[in-house]
Amino acid sequence: MIEAVLILLLCLLGAAAVLAGMSIRVLREYERGIVFRLGRVTQERGPGLIFLLPAIDRMVRVSLRTVTLKIPAQDVITRDNVPARVTAVAYYRIIDSAKSVLEIEDVLAGTSQIAQTTLRSVLGKVELDSLLSEREQLNDHLQQIIDDQTEPWGVKVTSVEIKDVEIPDMMQHAIARQAEAERERRAKVINAEGEFQAAARLTDAAEVISRNPVAIQLRYLQTLMEVSNNKSSTIVFPLPIDVLQPLVRNAESRAAVESGPERDHLEEAVTAARRALDAATTTAMERPERVAAPPG
Repeated sequence: MIEAVLILLLCLLGAAAVLAGMSIRVLREYERGIVFRLGRVTQERGPGLIFLLPAIDRMVRVSLRTVTLKIPAQDVITRDNVPARVTAVAYYRIIDSAKSVLEIEDVLAGTSQIAQTTLRSVLGKVELDSLLSEREQLNDHLQQIIDDQTEPWGVKVTSVEIKDVEIPDMMQHAIARQAEAERERRAKVINAEGEFQAAARLTDAAEVISRNPVAIQLRYLQTLMEVSNNKSSTIVFPLPIDVLQPLVRNAESRAAVESGPERDHLEEAVTAARRALDAATTTAMERPERVAAPPG
């Protein structure tokens, strides 16, 4: 009799333990529980210790952590008819577990499908340059559209990031040539701007030196000091223009004499002198012959 009572007690304790295991749940801080009572959703539970009615209540765990959703690569054609292959990543989390009555797999699949459709529709309306240079604006636009569609599920899409954009090789070469031409243009503009600024500074320096001629002599001395420190075998010595001016004027006067009317007078005088010299020489040579001749 006592053994039967003990067996009955043990059975009751086992049944109580089984029922307790079926009715008690523990939820972590980042988890919430959606309890279905006879198929209908009750209030949100958790975190902590949760009690359920055995065989009546069923609980679904919902994680509130941010989930990373990798959007598969999408083939799109941009507004300027350039084919591209775009890969993106979406970050979302559950903010209202009572609305999120779907299974987490269904939420993941639904969010992924919405993200793919939105990615194709939005990126097909922009040009390639905007797709490559305005990613932040496109990311915000995609995030707003996807978040509006997933809000009824209690899902908050926090951000969307375009990770990779693949374009054909020919288009890559064209973009590279365009970038190279743009860099050359900038280099030429910078060089021209530097030349302009240098010319302006040289003009200011010339005005300062023109006020005092001694300044140019000081500049010559400074140049000599710089040349003396140079160990090169070739030395360029700056010669003042003032020293060359008398030589230039003398050369110009000689050129004027050689090419002007004075040259003609000079040549006539020289010719006359040569004739007179030849005549005198001939007379001197004929006189001795006349003296030596016998009288007739």
